[in-house]
Amino acid sequence: MSSESASLARLSMSLPADLFRQLDTMVAERGLPSRSQLIAELIRHALAEHGSLVHPDETLAGTITLVYRSEKGRVRHLLSQTQAAYLKEVISSQHVVLEDDQSLEVLLVQGPAVRLKELCDAIRRVRGVQQLELVTTTALLPPLHEQDGHPHSNGAH
Repeated sequence: MSSESASLARLSMSLPADLFRQLDTMVAERGLPSRSQLIAELIRHALAEHGSLVHPDETLAGTITLVYRSEKGRVRHLLSQTQAAYLKEVISSQHVVLEDDQSLEVLLVQGPAVRLKELCDAIRRVRGVQQLELVTTTALLPPLHEQDGHPHSNGAH
C-alpha cells in the first residue's frame, strides 16, 4: 500500500440525480480526472470560508480580486488610501486597465480573517467598485523576517 493511499479516506454520499449530473458536467468541463478531485476542492474552499467565520483571529493568506470604474483616477486614489490603512495585510497588488474605463486589481493579502473581512468591507464602500471577491487559504506565506528582526538569508535559519 502506497503512503498516498494510506493517507486517504473514503467517503460515500448520496445526491439528488440532477445535482449528480451537474457535478459530472462540471468535472468534464474542467477536464478533471475524477469527481473526488472536484469535491475535495469544494470542501477545502468551504472549510477555509467556515474557518474564517468561526475563528476570526486565525491568520489566512489569499487574494482580493476587484473590478472597478477608473473615473479619472479618483477610485484608484481612494483604493490606494484604503490599502494604506491595511498596510500589514496587503502584501502586493497587481493592476491592469480593462476596456470601457474599467480596471482589474488583484491584492495578495495575509492577516487575521477579521482584518481581511474589514479590508474587503472598506474596499466595497469605495464608490465605483463593481465586483469584489476574497479567496483565502490557511496555508501562509513564509515569514519575511525573523521575530528578532533579522531577515532570513536564503531560507537558512
